[in-house]
This record gives sequence, C-alpha cells and structure tokens, in this order.
Amino acid sequence: MDTVAFDSRNPRYKNLRGAFAEGETLRLRVLLHRDARVHSVFLRLQNDGETAYRELRMAPDEAEGDFRFYACELTLTEGLYWYSFRYTSEYGEFFITKTAHSLGMLSPDGAQWQLTVYSKDYRTPDWLDGGIIYQIFPDRFFASGKEKEHLPEDRFLCTDWFKQPEYRQTGEACSLGNDYYGGDLAGIEQKLDYLADLGVNCLYLNPIFEAHSNHRYNTADYRKIDPHLGTEEDLASLIAAAKKRGISLILDGVFSHTGDDSVYFNRYGRYPEPGAYQSEDSPYFSWYKFGNEPTGYACWWGVPSLPETREEDLSFSEFITGENGVIRKWLKMGIRGWRLDVADELPDEFLDKIRLAVKAEGEENFLLGEVWEDATNKISYGSRRRFLRGRQLDSVMNYPLSEAIVAYVKGGNARDLMDTVLELAENYPPQSLRLLMNHIGTHDTARILTRLGSSATESGDRRWQSEQRLSQQERVRGLRLLKLAAVLQYTLPGVPSLFYGDEAGMEGYGDPFCRAGYPWGKEETALVSFYKALGQFRRSCRCFASGELIPVYANFGDIVYIRKKDTAAVLIAVNRWHEPSVISLPPAFHHAKTIFGNSPQNGKLHLQAEDFAILQIEKDR
Repeated sequence: MDTVAFDSRNPRYKNLRGAFAEGETLRLRVLLHRDARVHSVFLRLQNDGETAYRELRMAPDEAEGDFRFYACELTLTEGLYWYSFRYTSEYGEFFITKTAHSLGMLSPDGAQWQLTVYSKDYRTPDWLDGGIIYQIFPDRFFASGKEKEHLPEDRFLCTDWFKQPEYRQTGEACSLGNDYYGGDLAGIEQKLDYLADLGVNCLYLNPIFEAHSNHRYNTADYRKIDPHLGTEEDLASLIAAAKKRGISLILDGVFSHTGDDSVYFNRYGRYPEPGAYQSEDSPYFSWYKFGNEPTGYACWWGVPSLPETREEDLSFSEFITGENGVIRKWLKMGIRGWRLDVADELPDEFLDKIRLAVKAEGEENFLLGEVWEDATNKISYGSRRRFLRGRQLDSVMNYPLSEAIVAYVKGGNARDLMDTVLELAENYPPQSLRLLMNHIGTHDTARILTRLGSSATESGDRRWQSEQRLSQQERVRGLRLLKLAAVLQYTLPGVPSLFYGDEAGMEGYGDPFCRAGYPWGKEETALVSFYKALGQFRRSCRCFASGELIPVYANFGDIVYIRKKDTAAVLIAVNRWHEPSVISLPPAFHHAKTIFGNSPQNGKLHLQAEDFAILQIEKDR
C-alpha cells in the first residue's frame, strides 16, 4: 500500500492523469495516519497570477489500515492553477507540498503542484502521432545539380560539398552566412526513398523563402522561394512526390522579424520600390518599430540585419494570417503545417490568428512552436503564456527532454530523466504530449555526436570550435552513446525528430559547424542501418501512437519503461552505466519477442555496459 501523503502521478490520489479538459471532474485525495490526530483537511487552490488561495474542505474517505484518505472534487475552467494541502490537528497546522519527485511532504516551504486545464474543444492532428520528423537545412542536404535562374550576384557558392562551413569569410563577395553549398528542393525530392526507409513521415524544412543568407531566417520575400532552392514548381513537385510515400512537409515561419535586406525594409535598396527603412510612405512602414535604438529601429536580439516586426499591426497580421496571407498561400499549395520560429516572442493575439489561419485550410494541419522551456508554464515578456490550451499551438519542440536525455546518457541519474518525462506528462495536455518534437539536436545546437563523444568540458569560441574533431576513441564512444539516446528519443512520448545527417555520424559544434553538407558516400553506414531499423520498428508498432507510458524502474544508470496500447506492449531498457546490469522483468515480458539487444533469461534481462534492449508483446485484439 502506498503511504505517502500525496502523489500527483498516482490515480489513487488524483483521478485525472496529467492535464485535463475544462468541465471534467477532478478528484484529489490525501492520505494521513491516524496518529496525526486530524481535525480538518483543505485543498489550497490558487489561480495563476493571483496571490490569494481559495480553500476547499476535504471530507474523510475510505480507511486503509492505520491510514485514512481525505477527498474533494471540483471542476475548473480553462487556465493554469497551482495547489497544495493544509490540515489542522491536535498538534497544530501542517502543509503538504511538492518534492522534486512530485510526492507530498510535510513542509510549508515546498513547491506547489500544477494543474493545466485546456479547452474542451482542443484537438491536434492524428497523422503525425506515432510518426518520425526529419529536419533539413535545405542548402546542405543534397544538390540536384539543376540549373537555377535569377541568382543574386553577391552570393558565394562553395564548390567543395564536404568543406566545413566557415565561421568567417574573406573577399568582397563574402560575408558570414553568405556561403551556399547548393542543396535544393529538387535534391530533397531525389532522396525521398532514403527518407522513407528511415520511417520518416514528416519533413521539417528550415526557411525556404527568398533571403540573403544561407540560413534564410532574415526573410526577404515571404511569397517567393529562394532562387538557390528552386521554384514554386519545384516545391509542388516535392510535395506531390513526398505524398506518394506518405510524407508531409512543414515549413519554418519566421514572423517576429524580417531581413533588413528585404522587399519590406529594403535597407540597401536591392528592391525597386521603397521599403520601410527608406520612406514613411512605404506600405510596410507600420510593420516596424522605429525609435532611439543605435540602428534607429528595433532589431531582434540587437542584430541589425533582423528588424523586428510589429505583429499587432493590422496590416502585418493580415499579410501573414489573412485569407490571402502567407500562412494560407503555402498551405493551399499542399504543405501540412508550420513550425513557428521563436514562438514565445510572438504576442498571444497574433498566435491566435495564426492558428485560425492554419486550421482554416484543414483541421489536420500541424502548428508547432519553438519554445525551449516547459511550454505550459512559460513566462515571456512578463506574461504567462497559453500556448497549449487549445487556441494556439498544437505542440512544441521538446528541449526539456532533449537536455534530460543528453544529461542521462553522459552520466546522469536515470531518475532525473524519468522525472523530466513524468513532469512533462503531468503538465502537458495529451493532445500536445503525443506530438512533442523530440529532438536531440537541431540547427541551433551542436551535433549530438559531438556532444556525446567530446571529452572537452566546455566549448570555446568559434575559432576553437572550428579546429575540433573527435578522436577515434571519442567517436567510437559517441556512436555507442548516440544509440542509447536515439532509443530513448524514439520510444518516449512524442515524435522523434532527426536532424539531417545525425544518422550518418556528422560532427560539429554550434552554428555554423552543425550545418555542414550531408556526407553522401561517406556515411557511418552501420549507424544509418541502425536508424533505419529503429525507425521502421517504431512505425510498425502501434504502442508509439498515443500509447500509455508505464515506468518500471529508474535509478542510477538503468531506466526501464513500457509503452502499451490495447493488447500490444513494448519494454525498453537502457543501461548507460560502464558496468553490466541485470534487470528483473515484469512477468508478462519473461518470454517476450526480442527486437533489439539480448533476450530474457529466467525472467531477467542482462544488459552489457552502455547497452539497451527492446522487447515486444503483440497479442491479437
């Protein structure tokens, strides 16, 4: 029998798992010993942003031995809430608050538990549930060799596909971010069979619109494909060819700023019509924030080439979200959704409009946001955000899980990883939890192989980073640890996202070194084969489409959990320790099918150092 005062992750104490819909009945119970001499027990409930508590008396409930439950029921409207408990007794007044592992403790100074209550109408797309995302930095994936037209003359084309990207460039025609390797949309189309073999059903493309840098986060024209990548016809061809293979595309939407070298701002006069920088009579003048800044205008994180937009400006928001706006134009072409750059820097009203625009073209369209923290309780620009309550995003990039996986694989305690997973499951609506973008590396981070293999305790400046390569010993260890990280990434709740080339063993610190060309012909073939097998297993197993997560064991180097759906179940066991370990299996898995790793023996699973195993039960429904 559980004898903790409260456990928010246990249905004995909280009947609704995790976040829940407005109008649902929540039942909470605390368990107290008879020797506590209890007089009264209260739930202390606090609306987010308020300092006052409202207290609800909890009635005596069933007894279990020397313990008794006290219970209360309530319904809540959409919002964010915090709660703890108070009781009085012969010995005085006591408070039950939250520990690091979400259990209750007797202390007035502990944390409160969170309640996320979402709209009863909240739904998210089904097609990505159980799928796999593949992220592509378009200039660096594959060059089709197709001739391009209308290329600006001030771009530098690198003729060596395998050359490490420069952190500094010289010559009149060169500037940072101005080196192009020639990857294009037609090149992606030519590699669709390879992507399908990886189990991919969603391509996330970094920006593809006209812009005067290789990363294209400084948009020059939202309505045009960058000429280095191809044409609208090339995009339409890619969409159609991908659809035949069951693959959908989502695009990067960068709306918090544009480029200064754009048709809208036109700081350098590249475009014939005057932009906001040149004239107050420009139709785009109201889109920007001119003032006393050193540049004369507000710019994103102080970068002069990225003037901030005024998302509240009706002209700008209509241009982006209107019936004939940017969002809907590309959805009408057949893309399946958007990833919003720095979503936490976009105002709520603007996000509301973006969702309406995305869903106007189809309820199954996907809206993903870049948020680096827990998106259910994120505060930005002084306000608590409501990203995942049903009126804004479908889901977000899962940076908390990414960091927890890396920390565990590099030597952390498995319990910390499991706590992160369970905390996310507790805070996030199930609609968004199932679609979390579970990455372990992106265009904004060092390559995962470098992070896991490097023995450096810290990363230096760009010059230092440019000179680093993993030693053979570091690379071997990194590859071994990467498999552990990938298994966790592919089997925990959410959708794994593979950054192009990680499956091929690419190395590199942060931008620009994480953005090299995919090493075609020089791949780490064994690693590619592993990712194909892992991806195909994920796609074939129904447990990973909204399947239940059941923790089994997590402490020190070992983590074991089950994913279950209907009569199917999968057990995942990982040992990141440098010594072998033996796992006692639940009886149902004593004779389970072995997918990866060692087979069970006498009810136990033997794992080598830095090893893993996946066991499967698949019964007839």
